[in-house]
Amino acid sequence: MISKAKTPEAYLAELPSERRDVMEELRRVILSNLPEGFEETMNYGMIGYVVPHSIYPDGYHCATELPLPFLSIASQKNHIGFYHMGIYSDPKLLKWFTDEFPKHSKRKLDMGKSCIRFKNPNDIPYELLGQLLGKMSVADWISKYENTVKR
Repeated sequence: MISKAKTPEAYLAELPSERRDVMEELRRVILSNLPEGFEETMNYGMIGYVVPHSIYPDGYHCATELPLPFLSIASQKNHIGFYHMGIYSDPKLLKWFTDEFPKHSKRKLDMGKSCIRFKNPNDIPYELLGQLLGKMSVADWISKYENTVKR
């Protein structure tokens, strides 16, 4: 479900109240734990957190007019999606996360390459996601991106 909202606030206002509450809490955790330099925006119809052109002028290699994406969150039809590009590109970070997840959730981890899916909004391990966010700075992400993704 791609939103046409122009701001994170407008995106959240479109959601049914039960989803809005969860997404607002997720956004609060992100904004409280995201390292300095990342910027909140709307990206691909989701709330996104990017490295702005002022820090990384090259932008995203697939569409250089866009800032370098790092993280997105979305209320999808059957789940809340948490899209973290650092997990996708850093095997050590992925291992840390998959080892830690069972300590924070009774549910089985439902994950694609960079998407963590939460089918039950009551099972989102906010504390763990906050810890994950603190593990990669803007400089770390740019370095990882240039060495892994942008070859």
